[in-house]
Amino acid sequence: MRNDALDAVEGLTRRALEEAGGRLLVIGLCGAQGSGKSTLAAGLRQRLQSDGIPAAILSIDDLYRTRAEREAMARSIHPLLRTRGVPGTHDVALGLRVIDALERGEATLLPRFDKASDDPLPEGRWEKAATGTRLLLLEGWCVGALPQGAAALVEPVNALEREEDADGVWRAFVNRALAEDYQALFARLDRLVLLAAPDFGIVRRWRTQQEHDLRKEAGGGMPDARIARFVQHYERLTQHILEEMPGRADLTIRLDEMRRVIGICNG
Repeated sequence: MRNDALDAVEGLTRRALEEAGGRLLVIGLCGAQGSGKSTLAAGLRQRLQSDGIPAAILSIDDLYRTRAEREAMARSIHPLLRTRGVPGTHDVALGLRVIDALERGEATLLPRFDKASDDPLPEGRWEKAATGTRLLLLEGWCVGALPQGAAALVEPVNALEREEDADGVWRAFVNRALAEDYQALFARLDRLVLLAAPDFGIVRRWRTQQEHDLRKEAGGGMPDARIARFVQHYERLTQHILEEMPGRADLTIRLDEMRRVIGICNG
């Protein structure tokens, strides 16, 4: 991703910080898996902190519920909730507590999730946002998303939904969670930025590249066949986001299949 994306987000952020008048500013950064959200957030934090502006990053991935909690949901609601990722598998209340503490100006622990163990890290290994943090970047694949209408849930969008959620219980639960608790979290956003992939088809390729890199670096990563199934959990909502969010995001950065910026649009 070129610096023009970072420059655009930095410009939006600095203008918003001036308007915030010293209070905490929360910027949501939404983008499909592999779109470059983490890299963009880290670059922005580095630029701001070099100017003495305390900034923190919280990924929605770090708010995942424990494996035991998701196992309980899988037994009582639907087996697909065992897999982390979709609305309903995050501890939204934890995210709200983090924002509340930062708004009070407190030094605040930032949750961190260990994907290798599929559980949150112990609090002793969480990062800490500094006292007086001015900016929180909340990044994640569904940050700022809106629920779908009931009619849109009827037809499955892929094999996972057809074969493992034929009655629509899972997708209805996910949509309901997004419509309720998650809107309370997203209401705390002052600005919303979207990294828009060209389509969902590229997301599987991007995610596969990520997993291949993990295999090289740490000997981990999912096999390709498992990736193909895994990304289907995200397909419905990712497509919905790409269709509806550009019309209301404060900044939309359109990417090509190589993650090159092909357009920047202010909302």
